[in-house]
Amino acid sequence: MTTFEHLEEKFGVLMTLAQLAALLDRSASSVRIATCRNDALGNQLKQARRKIGRRLYFRTAVIAELIDGGDAQEGGR
Repeated sequence: MTTFEHLEEKFGVLMTLAQLAALLDRSASSVRIATCRNDALGNQLKQARRKIGRRLYFRTAVIAELIDGGDAQEGGR
């Protein structure tokens, strides 16, 4: 089972900020701050970020690529 398949089974297509923070073993505020930074992690989290109304979600496919160490721009997701 790939990382993406495992995460999709557990969280679905989109992850909430709290779910991502728990997965990365960080606080929700530190993940939110990381999305504002202009570094490698921040840029990849920005690509995964989706706002629906006032809520912040992250695409599971991009997070799986981030965990696997791949470039989030490969594969066109």
